[in-house]
Amino acid sequence: MSMAVRVRNSATEFSKRFFANRRIIIDKPAKMYNCKNEDMSIHTDIIAVVHDVPMKIIIRPIPPELNELKVQSLMDSIKPAKVSSVPPIDVLWIKGQRGGDYYYSFGGCHRFAAYQRLNMETIPAKIVKSTVSDLRTYLGASTPDLQ
Repeated sequence: MSMAVRVRNSATEFSKRFFANRRIIIDKPAKMYNCKNEDMSIHTDIIAVVHDVPMKIIIRPIPPELNELKVQSLMDSIKPAKVSSVPPIDVLWIKGQRGGDYYYSFGGCHRFAAYQRLNMETIPAKIVKSTVSDLRTYLGASTPDLQ
């Protein structure tokens, strides 16, 4: 099975669980996060629900420029925490033309790198239902034909 098929299957499985448990997820977030309002994204500050999204389904098309000290500091904060003081990343959830699920993230590159280096399977994220048109805002002519 190709990597693209495995990622698509993982994304579809996450979406099924997301919708199957929607009532539970809305009523009770997966985790609590100790974040101040000024730490939140302007795109998701009204979204209270934080999901543990599998790292392997998140598409990050823009290579990050990382400050290694910042990544290390985040790793030090994430490792021992039971209640994270690290804000969740924003993830755009886009449905393809044939119903495929795609999860894109553009911000939070230091947080993403910290979770990745800690070999975490999931990352706290706020899911933003988006469209291909929204994605085109980020990627322009490089926007893929999402199926």
